Amino acid sequence: MERLSIIGAGAWGTALAQAARRAEREVTLWAHSPEVAEGLAAHAENRHYLPGIPLDPAIRPTADLAHAVQAGDILVLATPAQRLRGIAEQLAPLTRADTPLVIAAKGLERGTGKRMSTVLAETLPGRPAAVLSGPTFAGEVARGLPAAATLAAEEAEGAAALVDALGSRGFRLYAGTDVVGAEIGGAVKNVIAIAAGIVAGRGLGENARAALVTRGLAEIARLAVSQGAHADTLSGLSGLGDLSLSCTGIASRNYTLGVALGEGQALADVLGARRSVTEGVHTARAVVELARGSGIDMPIAEAVDAIVNDDAAVDATIDKLLARPFRAEAL
Repeated sequence: MERLSIIGAGAWGTALAQAARRAEREVTLWAHSPEVAEGLAAHAENRHYLPGIPLDPAIRPTADLAHAVQAGDILVLATPAQRLRGIAEQLAPLTRADTPLVIAAKGLERGTGKRMSTVLAETLPGRPAAVLSGPTFAGEVARGLPAAATLAAEEAEGAAALVDALGSRGFRLYAGTDVVGAEIGGAVKNVIAIAAGIVAGRGLGENARAALVTRGLAEIARLAVSQGAHADTLSGLSGLGDLSLSCTGIASRNYTLGVALGEGQALADVLGARRSVTEGVHTARAVVELARGSGIDMPIAEAVDAIVNDDAAVDATIDKLLARPFRAEAL
């Protein structure tokens, strides 16, 4: 597994290409847009999504999906979550049955509530799939700053092999087998991060943000366990680690979106000014529908969904949360 193909040349896909080069792998980076691929080749820089960060010149960009598939012993899927099904359908006739797939997208599919591994099982049945999730801002990973993440696969041996293939001194990966926990943690933290940003943008204070993050983790854990995850997974990198980063770091697209909403900006205006996808907006509705179908109480996620998908007023939604009855502290 010396050759990696990264499918998706956004900020995260580009950062993963950099990390793979530091692990001394041959790297092909597929961009949906020929313009992005040409820019990568011409400038050794992703001026669309990671401007100002020089890229390893040995990274081989392409807009030819078939070529990217043929060039990789491992395919790392770094497309936005809502586009994964479409890309997987294109990959189906091109991909060998034994090619490992690593899901680097964080989200639940809107309309179905399905996890990304379930989407792959439907579109690329029988392929070995793993999930990469953890507290990793793309810009920092691309620059080579230290980071750590979870790499979960159903088989421990497969997870360990992928850790060896993708990990390096500065990009530390920890093998696990709780695919469900890693996926739910990575998906729902985006929704909670929007809420944390709203708290900050509204000037509600650090006490409120700390409380929200803590109760948000309880919501994530409740949902994850209901889907078959292990509770202790949510205390790890793909749970608490990813949540704490996304709810505090100004490089978090979901957190900064929440800040803008808390300050009174319109959702359409904020999204319209961005190149990159803010996954929490799409995932919020899927999370709420999955929770309701599973009988799980997730008031913070419901509040975010109401604001970003139903145009609910921020202050009225906050008041509704604060008016909830007291209860015992538990997951």
